This record gives sequence, C-alpha cells and structure tokens, in this order.
Amino acid sequence: MSMKIRRLLENKRVVLASASPRRRELLKLLCEDFEICPASGEEVVTGDKRFSCAAEELSYAKCTETAEKFSDDAVIIACDTIVTIDGEILGKPRDARHAAEMLRILSARTHQVVSGVTVRVNGKFSWFSQKTNVTFRSLSDEDIEEYIATKEPFDKAGGYGIQGYGALLTEGIEGDYFNVVGLPVSMLAAELEKLLT
Repeated sequence: MSMKIRRLLENKRVVLASASPRRRELLKLLCEDFEICPASGEEVVTGDKRFSCAAEELSYAKCTETAEKFSDDAVIIACDTIVTIDGEILGKPRDARHAAEMLRILSARTHQVVSGVTVRVNGKFSWFSQKTNVTFRSLSDEDIEEYIATKEPFDKAGGYGIQGYGALLTEGIEGDYFNVVGLPVSMLAAELEKLLT
C-alpha cells in the first residue's frame, strides 16, 4: 500500500502541519517531498460532537489553520497525540516535578495513546483516530529521576517518548507502535489512498 500512496502523492503539494521531527520522519515513509508548516494556534478542546475524541478535534484545528495558507490542491496533514489514563488527559509536563507526577501515575499500569489525524484533500477535510494501549513496568523513584535527567519527557504527551529512552520504561504495547511515536502511518496511508483515488 505505501508504494501506491507514494505514487499518488508524488505530484501533489503535501504539507505537514507539525514541527515534530518524529512525524516528519514517519511521513517520509509515504512521501519524500513535503513542506513543513506548523499550526501556531492555542490547543483548545471544546467537546465538538463531530469528533470522537479530543485528539481528533485538536488535529482538525491544526489542519484548518494551516490549510488557510494553501490552495485547495495542496494535501494538508495534521496530527495530535494525547495520552489518557482513567479518563484524564496527560499533556506535556510543565517541569520536572510535573513529569515525575505523570510517570508515577503511569507506573505499573496500562494507559492509552490516541492520535487524531485530519487531512485536507481537494478542499475537503477528513479525520480519524487510532488508539494504542501501552503498559509501563513498575518504576522506582530512581528510574523516574534518571529518565527525567535525560530531558526527554519535556516535549512529549504523557511525559515520555517510546522511540527514545522511554522504551526502557515500557513492558508491553497493544496496537500500532508508530501511533505512540506520533503518526499512525498505516491508517494515514489507507485514508489518503481512499481520498485520492
């Protein structure tokens, strides 16, 4: 499927509405040539009933903001990833103390990582979400302190990055690994293929 989607996208102007280096690397699996134009608006969840989760609503806001800067023939891709546990969204930690609180909550438990993706193709918006369950091993205070010392938690939802040292905190994963990294590329490829053919 990825080879077909590469052909479908090769003559399109493709724009990633994100500054995330992780999303940039993953999008290269589908499209080698694309532009980066991050959305800059404040992330606000209103509970809009069109969306099945907060991540979808946030990705839609990013996509519509970025889409205003490009003509309708540009393919715009936006994504937002959230971490949830017990119905609570864990955003990016404010500081080391907040990161430690998050990691203690996640310790020895299973949480959900949800990525919402919105794409604009031919002037029309489409969105979806993907959920992955991640289980952490039991973390000692020393584990948490050592991980925070890597500085990795600070720009990541839930206070960890599974593609880095955060892999050492995890015990298991159920679902799409790339969704946890920040972009569910397989589902994105299927959605784009559907919209472009």
